[in-house]
Amino acid sequence: MANSENNVAIVTGASRGIGAAIAERLAADGFTVVVNYAGNAKAAEELVDRIEAAGGKALAAQADVSDAAAVTRLFDRTEAALGGVDVLVNNAGIMKLTTIAEGDEAFVDNQIAINLKGSINTMREAARRLRTGGRIINLSSSVVGLYQPTYGVYAATKAGIEAMTHVLSKELRGRNITVNAVAPGPTATSLFLDGKPQAVVDNMAKLAPLERLGQPGDIANAIAFLAGPDGAWINGQVLRANGGII
Repeated sequence: MANSENNVAIVTGASRGIGAAIAERLAADGFTVVVNYAGNAKAAEELVDRIEAAGGKALAAQADVSDAAAVTRLFDRTEAALGGVDVLVNNAGIMKLTTIAEGDEAFVDNQIAINLKGSINTMREAARRLRTGGRIINLSSSVVGLYQPTYGVYAATKAGIEAMTHVLSKELRGRNITVNAVAPGPTATSLFLDGKPQAVVDNMAKLAPLERLGQPGDIANAIAFLAGPDGAWINGQVLRANGGII
């Protein structure tokens, strides 16, 4: 897209962490941002307030991305309030860790429902409804290439997202809509840090040649590139924003 002014971006799971950083960055770049959240209305409204205090435009919109009807309503509300959608950032996701042998049915189903089915639900709506020149940006993970024990189910959901990124970019031929994914490495968010001993965190911070954890802003910068005018010729790709860890 030539510029971001008057363009609308939906960021799923945007009330905190990487999603909040993406929403703030896109708003700073001139997008009107729809801050999607599943349950934390207070955090979403606080983010909208921060964006507006900084001179940006945003609104909060509740939807559980694993519910296809809720996703349809999210797009309906956005179109009614803002006239259309130009960018979808598929950020909503959860990460639970255990070995494949020990993961029960609920452990598997929950991650598939939110990470994989949720992304399918939003991509389906975006493929039907994004305006010409639009961008679909999915969040994968560098665990897809690291093959770490206990990450199997989570990595499988993200590998599925990467496959759909490649396929959808081809299915949208002739629409001038790009489809890409960003695959963060270890990033300092509660999703990554919760439950990990400090020694484990310190060790993972040293794995990348840059010898630090990623920050939410690092990932938001990559998203902003793909959403902005400089990313117009990037399509069907996975950008591994991980400091060189793989």
